[in-house]
Amino acid sequence: MDIKILLMTFFINFFYVTISTIRFMLTMKGYRLVAPLLSMIEITIYILGLSLVLNRLSNPLNLFVYALGYAVGVSIGIKIEDRLALGYIMTTVILPADTEEEKALPKVLRDNGYGVTQSHAEGLSGERLVLEILSPRKNERDLYQLIKSVEERAFIITYEPKYISGGFWTKKVRKRQKNT
Repeated sequence: MDIKILLMTFFINFFYVTISTIRFMLTMKGYRLVAPLLSMIEITIYILGLSLVLNRLSNPLNLFVYALGYAVGVSIGIKIEDRLALGYIMTTVILPADTEEEKALPKVLRDNGYGVTQSHAEGLSGERLVLEILSPRKNERDLYQLIKSVEERAFIITYEPKYISGGFWTKKVRKRQKNT
């Protein structure tokens, strides 16, 4: 058992999968220059790691360490992508209408630099206020906390838009978000 080879196998596969996970996220978000460049590094590391394991298949520990590096790489890649928080989220907030929170929440959100579009809808239990909020993904947790601090009963749905063009968001909100 060669510890040096086992460590190299682990770290090579760990780096490969971490880069692969980040490259996949960048590809999905449309980073057309960075993703292909990262894929060149990714495939080079992959071939190195795979050749290490294939040349030493007689020892099952090599395969286990390779798989362990893969699993740890996926986990770390996801954590890195969460920290980078690339892209935007679209948050829909549904509130009971005709409450003080209905009037307060849009103002609080706007005062904190968020663009808010509000409309009225009909739910099972009556009239509802629907708020649509576009925000950088990095602000997602802060947005949730802000909403919940004003209205605990808010129903919140979030998704990631792929394409954004025009509107209030593109210039004024980005500027306001930087200043808060």
